[in-house]
Amino acid sequence: MSASLVISEGKGVPSSVAVHPIVLLGVVDHYNRSCRDTNKRAVGVLLGYVSRGKVSCTNSFAVPFEEDARDASVWYLDHSYLESMMAMFRKVNTRERFVGWYSTGPKIRDADTEIHELMRRYTPHPTLVIVDVHPKDLGLPTEAYVCTEQTLEDSTVQRMFAHRPSEIDAAEAEEVGVGHLLRDIQDSSVSTLTGELASKVAAMKSLLSRLRELGAYMHQVASGALPLNHDILRNMQEIFALLPVFNVDALVRSFAVKTNDMMLVMYISSLIRSIIALHNLIDNKLAIKHMDALRVATSATSQKSAPDTMPPTPAAK
Repeated sequence: MSASLVISEGKGVPSSVAVHPIVLLGVVDHYNRSCRDTNKRAVGVLLGYVSRGKVSCTNSFAVPFEEDARDASVWYLDHSYLESMMAMFRKVNTRERFVGWYSTGPKIRDADTEIHELMRRYTPHPTLVIVDVHPKDLGLPTEAYVCTEQTLEDSTVQRMFAHRPSEIDAAEAEEVGVGHLLRDIQDSSVSTLTGELASKVAAMKSLLSRLRELGAYMHQVASGALPLNHDILRNMQEIFALLPVFNVDALVRSFAVKTNDMMLVMYISSLIRSIIALHNLIDNKLAIKHMDALRVATSATSQKSAPDTMPPTPAAK
């Protein structure tokens, strides 16, 4: 039987993480410059601030990092360079402080625990953000973790990574900059309705993948492959309790009426648009016919009124 876990979190442990677009751009640029087409990963430092338990990662910089592909316990991180860069960033913006570090994983590796302990020199509770530079699944390309102490039934304490919810946040100036960047890569031939439908389909696929993940977790808990975690079960119960009830006749009828009204408006709008286009086509044809008749009449009138200017033929001697 698997031993149950008791998770203890100290005071000041972040509850959520927000990653700004400038951080994502910096991580992708770091990966493309140093680790592209290789099995290496990019590692760097996250700067920002903490407010009410929420970590906001507003800036980042790369750090020289190497690790042995055959032995995960052999790695090197230039912390002297890290401290020098932190001092220079502090002169530029005193609000941005060391809040954690990032990795292009794309998953947690064995050496990450030791690297996390090194980062604890600069802040008591650093945050690890794993950025997937080649996202294949739907959803956000970031995963946030903090290190917590987990006590087993045999009273042994083990430090492990605990997942934290992450989101993509941006200030007003960053939204404008990202909009200018995306303007060049957006396909103007795709309509707004098509884009909205594609977003809805992507959201539904993401929801389906999360539900399958919950189902797989419940099967593993029932079979004893995973230990029972009351926090996860409590969150799942809250999620399913918030689901709306759709099997009410009045709700089904109101959805049908609303859908029929919208379809009727779209149908009438299509008819009006077709009639207006046909009316404009007929007006254009009549205008062209009138202009042709006027041109022919003008040409005939000019020929009749033109005088005979040909010189007389001289008589033969």
